[in-house]
Amino acid sequence: TDLRPLDILSEVVPTGRLARGMRVFQVQGVRGFQLATSRPRALGFPASRLFIHCDRFPEEFSIIVTLRVLSVPAKRNEYVFTLMAEESPSVLVGLRYAPDKLHFLFWSQERAGGWQTRVTFPNVSLSDNQWHTLILAVSGQSFSLTVDCSIPKDVVVETPFPASLSVKRASFYLGNRRRRKGVFTGLLRQLVLLPGADATPRMCTAMNFKVATLSVPTVLQDLPAKPASNEVLKYPYETDTKVTLGSRPPCNKQEKAKFWFNASRRGLYLCNGSAWISMLEVKQRLDYVEEYQNLVTNSETMGVEVFTIPKVGLFAATANRYTPPGSAIYKWTDGKFVPYQNIPTYQAQSWKYFTIGKKIFLAVANFEQNDRGQEFSVIYKWSRRKEKFITYQRITTHSARDWEAFVIEGEAFLAVVNHREGNNHNIDSVIYRWNPRTGLFETNQTIPTSGAYDWEFFTIGPYSFLAVANTFNGTSTKIYSHIYIWLSGSFQLFQSILTFGAADWEVFRIGDRVFLAVANSHSYDSGMPAPSNFYAINSSIYELNITAQMFVKFQDLLTYSALDWEFFSVGDDSFLVVANSFDGFTFSVNSIIYRWQGYEGFVAAHHLPTVGCRDWEAFHTAEGSYLLYSSAKEPLSKVLKLKTT
Repeated sequence: TDLRPLDILSEVVPTGRLARGMRVFQVQGVRGFQLATSRPRALGFPASRLFIHCDRFPEEFSIIVTLRVLSVPAKRNEYVFTLMAEESPSVLVGLRYAPDKLHFLFWSQERAGGWQTRVTFPNVSLSDNQWHTLILAVSGQSFSLTVDCSIPKDVVVETPFPASLSVKRASFYLGNRRRRKGVFTGLLRQLVLLPGADATPRMCTAMNFKVATLSVPTVLQDLPAKPASNEVLKYPYETDTKVTLGSRPPCNKQEKAKFWFNASRRGLYLCNGSAWISMLEVKQRLDYVEEYQNLVTNSETMGVEVFTIPKVGLFAATANRYTPPGSAIYKWTDGKFVPYQNIPTYQAQSWKYFTIGKKIFLAVANFEQNDRGQEFSVIYKWSRRKEKFITYQRITTHSARDWEAFVIEGEAFLAVVNHREGNNHNIDSVIYRWNPRTGLFETNQTIPTSGAYDWEFFTIGPYSFLAVANTFNGTSTKIYSHIYIWLSGSFQLFQSILTFGAADWEVFRIGDRVFLAVANSHSYDSGMPAPSNFYAINSSIYELNITAQMFVKFQDLLTYSALDWEFFSVGDDSFLVVANSFDGFTFSVNSIIYRWQGYEGFVAAHHLPTVGCRDWEAFHTAEGSYLLYSSAKEPLSKVLKLKTT
């Protein structure tokens, strides 16, 4: 359709001056209107200002709303907008929000005396103090709601939307139904009526789906960074700002959009919901890398996990090869990692730290059987009383290589990579779902894998993905690794990428660009002539192409039996470090730090001597930034400090 969008919100402020009872707030970098409850009629305008040539409401249309909902008390309804006839208290058209529900109301005048129909969309959770964009598409008896460009919720009702709904002597009311009760208490940024079309394809093209824009009032649009000459800002606005001083506070969803001032670095940081982002400070640049600590481990280390337990401290868990003595957990104390706890493991390959609510867990992937011939991987739970990890749940696995923990739609999952069962590498890996009633993980889905090494979970907009690194199918390492997408309650194949002994996937973002790097370990095919070097092989970086809806190759980098990628940042610069483990002759191989150089891609910047490098972890403390690498060939891992200028 070429019908123009009808901007309801802009009609309330047609000259750019706010109506009485309206204020502009900026939250999370986005502006919206806050509405007062004292004068609801002041937030209205005649429908004839929108419907100039026709006094009928369109039969087919979309309504686009961008809003930020505060927590709504139980049994309370708040109106986003209404269309009401002047002589009647009935709502001709309206949108109403209740806790976990959205109601669309319309008046069918074709029935005797008229009749109001309510279309309810259940399980719509908006009360999280975040911005959300809703697209409601209406056509006859069909009603479709899309939240943040996710999978639409479709409802079909008995009463169709009227084909001829008169709007004579009717008015739109913003955030109310012409009375104080039920006034919208959140923030409104966008409210648009698009006649004759489903607006979803038109809206769902940007990366930031939660604030996708069709039409926004001028007063809410981005202001110029620098006013011309001595011009003052045209529109005043307010922002809820809180600045914390002192040591680094926690950054989580509750602290999102809060500021922290670090006096020692003279820096101002903004919480994005998971990490503190530098806003104002002297930007650091990586100068060189120095050896900081030789970490003596129980035995060769196959993997390492660095994590922070709130109010307790920073820890590193090493997945060690031999039992006894098993694997170890180290605590960062006085600027160094010191032994904290030993845990019996059986050729441990990796650890995964995760939380569910207030519960803290650490899962180990065991490669071999225990002393009783049983093959388990184990989930440990942090005991606040003992300040130790204690056994919580054992799960049967088959030469497990890796765990991945993630949350989808509020539910917690844990995925294990099963490498092989006996000599059979083509087996199922398993995704477990947390059962809050039993407090245990239960099998949710199995996915066929081939000698798999690694899972990598990531999200893009409202979509969740899980990539598996397939390594060996019994005859060849030249096999496809797969990316799966979560649809209708399970993971389904999204894309297959040819890899060569893939050992790791690493997803990372630079600006709005999304990348996925694979570590290829070796090239072997029993049916093909042997290459000159099995281990000198390209590892590849792929970039998400939004138009093609797939990852496409961005860059190849020569690696030597690469087993891990780790992405990290210093100041405004982005880096990738690769774990090179073997060049075909020796395990003493340089691992490389690559610097992001924009158009050039990633360029080698630092060559780090390593021995059988298996895993990299980047971490930060108040004293600076560090890299920790684990060696699979000697009982010695190293902490390296990033020296900056």
